[in-house]
Amino acid sequence: MEKTLLRDFSKYVSLNILGMIGVSFYILADTFYIAKALGANGIAALNFAVPVYSLIHGVGLMIGIGGAARFGILKSRNKGEEAEGIFASALKLGVIAGLLFVVLGLFGSRALSSALGADAVTLPLTHAYMATLLAFAPFFILNNTVLAFVRNDNNPKLAMTAMLVGSFSNVILDYIFLFPLGMGMFGAAFATSLSPIISLGILSTHFAARKRKPAFLKHKMTRPAVMDILNLGSSTFIMEVSSAVVLTTFNLLILGLEGNRGVAAYGIVANLAFVAVAIFTGLGQGVQPLISKYYGMKKWELVKKVKEYALLTAVLIAGLIYAGTFTYSDTLISLFNNENDLAIAQLADKGMKIYFLGFFFVGINIVTAMFLSATEKARAAFIISILRGLAIIVPLAIVFSNMWQMTGIWSAFVLSELIVAGFALYLANATEKGTLVYGQFD
Repeated sequence: MEKTLLRDFSKYVSLNILGMIGVSFYILADTFYIAKALGANGIAALNFAVPVYSLIHGVGLMIGIGGAARFGILKSRNKGEEAEGIFASALKLGVIAGLLFVVLGLFGSRALSSALGADAVTLPLTHAYMATLLAFAPFFILNNTVLAFVRNDNNPKLAMTAMLVGSFSNVILDYIFLFPLGMGMFGAAFATSLSPIISLGILSTHFAARKRKPAFLKHKMTRPAVMDILNLGSSTFIMEVSSAVVLTTFNLLILGLEGNRGVAAYGIVANLAFVAVAIFTGLGQGVQPLISKYYGMKKWELVKKVKEYALLTAVLIAGLIYAGTFTYSDTLISLFNNENDLAIAQLADKGMKIYFLGFFFVGINIVTAMFLSATEKARAAFIISILRGLAIIVPLAIVFSNMWQMTGIWSAFVLSELIVAGFALYLANATEKGTLVYGQFD
């Protein structure tokens, strides 16, 4: 049993981490090519628009992970029809959410760009990028939703393939649209927006061989199913929205301290951090199907083992990430500092070496929140996510920036993740011992 569990753990985790690394290229490739084509103002503009991407991505993950967690539990209990009904409700909910974002893009993207910090110099660039992302929001959300269900339907390899092909197509299209075609900021956003459509095309092969009526036509969207999906997926949504809140808060604080150069430096750090977060998200998404499956089968010892493997893997990954960024920080920064601006390079270098210490705790927090969601402790997972995104880091960033300027801003991220990690480990331990019962936090 131990060998089988390790094999399944390695398979799901490695495939999902690889896939999420590919997904992180959505923004990273944009950062690289925008730096080459549009310089520091382009990076700053992108950084102002990224919170909207995080919000769209978060809605997709909430629907996908929330629905897939219930789908996995129902399947493990041989309730196939109910599982299909959850899938149908998730798809329809994703379409509705995506259309709401489209409306926001049509009527509010310019005002939103200004509210997120774009000034007269960066506003046209930020608006072009943001409006395009919002127009394609239904595809981003549906892609995240279908990925989660395909993964839970015993096809993690196809999910990884879809993520990687979609992401690498973005890299190629970025180059074509920005350089030979000279489409500017719109071209970068358009390349990113085509990627989920390509991914969905690949994922559709999972359903193509099935002769029966598709689930989304066979089943209606029901209120209980929607509430269940949102409940189980809420912590994942808050995790992503947390990134947007932190990014916006840091942008505005740094804008006051160092101007657009400071925001550009933070843009470099934040986009490299985006890859690190994607790796931990891949770890969390990889263990979710296994935890949901064993939880549904009431195999508590296996649930505990998966959690332990995941936490150990998170710490090992954090060590590798920090060693790599500390050793090669100059090289990494130079990739995005096309104008060789010394001020940007110095700010980003110092920031990266402090900020990335936080990833020793980020992995613990993401894995624990996913574990609690997959074992129906949705409210406990939600509390972890709220602490990460709003309750601790925002006040710390405001206070520390007044006391120690940029050093304080970088340090706020590290300290907040450390505090949350302590609380997360307490909740995970309480769940394991049975002192955290369904109803205490749920």
